[in-house]
Amino acid sequence: MHHVDVHMEAEIYGANNRLAEHNAEHFKAHGVRAFDLLGAIGSGKTSLVEQVVPELKRRNLNAAAIAGDVYGDDDFQRIVKTGIPAFNANTGKECHLDAHLVHHALDHLDLHGIDVVLIENVGNMVCPTDFKLGAEKRIVVISTTEGDDVVNKHPMMFRDCQIAVINKVDLAEAVGCNVERMINDIKRYNPEMIIIKTNLRKGEGVKEVVDAILA
Repeated sequence: MHHVDVHMEAEIYGANNRLAEHNAEHFKAHGVRAFDLLGAIGSGKTSLVEQVVPELKRRNLNAAAIAGDVYGDDDFQRIVKTGIPAFNANTGKECHLDAHLVHHALDHLDLHGIDVVLIENVGNMVCPTDFKLGAEKRIVVISTTEGDDVVNKHPMMFRDCQIAVINKVDLAEAVGCNVERMINDIKRYNPEMIIIKTNLRKGEGVKEVVDAILA
């Protein structure tokens, strides 16, 4: 029985990753660069989108977004306020976006004149890692309020992403978080990873994040 489960799992990932490649080709055909934002609930993914959009605009780049949530449209409404085209992708009960949901979202997003698509994944540090969406890079957002052991608890997330954003660095001392420990853990799991410290409430570190995304 166990063998069957493993086989089915491989099939699910295989089908998803084939569709992810199709999404990647779709982005490319429209001259669009897509980025997948991952992280726990409350880490600052939506705040990052809110800050990145005007920074892209300053560089004459137009953004669109896909907001992934299990239920509701809280993040979506915040993103819409930035003035960019967006699509709300509810997963129902799944704790991650998959390539099919992104594919569906693209049917509803006019990519004409769009340079960058920001895909905000569901707030979860485990489920999204295995499901590629067709994005060029994956950015994981963590915050000091999650505790400085958050990296050590989710090594796969850091092996699978290219950029780490450590948010709420202004609160580190108040919550007893050792940011250096987080950085060292990231380097242990993914020595190549670009690490950027942010205080998104004040917009600190946003330019660096955009530089890293577009690099």
